[in-house]
Amino acid sequence: MFNYILRRILLMIPVLIGITVVTFAIINVAPGSPIEQKIQQMRFGGVGADGGGNAGMSNSSKDSAISEEVLEALKKQYGFDKPVHVRYWIWLTNIAKLDFGESFTYEEPVLDVVSSKFPVSLQFGVVSLLLSYLICIPLGVIKAIKNGTKFDMISSVVLSGMYSIPGFMLGIILIVFLAGGAFFEWFPVGELYSDEYYDMNLWEKIVDRTHHFILPLISYMISQFTVLTLLMKNSLIEEIKKDYVRTARAKGLSEKVVYLKHALRNALIPIVTGIGSFLAVFFAGSLLIETIFQLDGMGLLGYQSLLERDYNVIMGLVFIQSLIMLVGNLISDLCYVLVDPRIDFS
Repeated sequence: MFNYILRRILLMIPVLIGITVVTFAIINVAPGSPIEQKIQQMRFGGVGADGGGNAGMSNSSKDSAISEEVLEALKKQYGFDKPVHVRYWIWLTNIAKLDFGESFTYEEPVLDVVSSKFPVSLQFGVVSLLLSYLICIPLGVIKAIKNGTKFDMISSVVLSGMYSIPGFMLGIILIVFLAGGAFFEWFPVGELYSDEYYDMNLWEKIVDRTHHFILPLISYMISQFTVLTLLMKNSLIEEIKKDYVRTARAKGLSEKVVYLKHALRNALIPIVTGIGSFLAVFFAGSLLIETIFQLDGMGLLGYQSLLERDYNVIMGLVFIQSLIMLVGNLISDLCYVLVDPRIDFS
């Protein structure tokens, strides 16, 4: 087992390098750059080559004010005075020292910028992941046991309706009806806690957090909830058709033992497979949901960084997200052993 884990960790290195090479090449080929963004700020902000205010200058005067010396200084400031492959090598060697560089937009270290946004997406990601598995697995098992009954048909209709509603659209509907004040104002919108949060006791903090979590959490989970439940149901139905289940029944075992002890473990294997991708999706954040609920998380940060051509933040987010995906895949493989002891990685 240890050798397998070590091999997988070592294989992550070339995969991460390949992902970052492709990403670095794409963002450097794409039109626009931090230098162009800075020049636009200087022109529209009325800052001339000498750094003084020239708000009264004409557009032609402003264009001429961006001299070659200023351009060279900007290239040196952002590291664009070197070839692409040299800049990538510098970035890669800095990553080895956990130095992601400085954000062009925030003028802070990238790790500080990401760490300030990460808790928002992380909290929703972890809670959504736990709730999804804790609710969907039992619900899928019940639907499989009661396959074809009225409960199964009604729940399938409800789940299909949930799956057809985009998360961001559901978020808008929830805000309008339950938080906007036009109908009801039962839930708050924006941030993860109230202004007086730090003056509350422990129980009040838990209630306040939960109150802020409910609407965006529903929007986060709506589609994944349906996928997991139906996957669990279909996987268990396939298992109970196999010979070993019929043999267990022939021995006189109760349906509860047949389902929960014999069939369930094998039926969980497809569910375990998706843990890695779920981690990546949840930790990445959701741009639309974060925008609707005014949550400053990873999704919004990634979108703003693309608009601002903040290359260091983009590369940092890609690296972290890819690492989470690879670690999630490794966790999925390790969970196979817990679900099915017959699997031996050695």
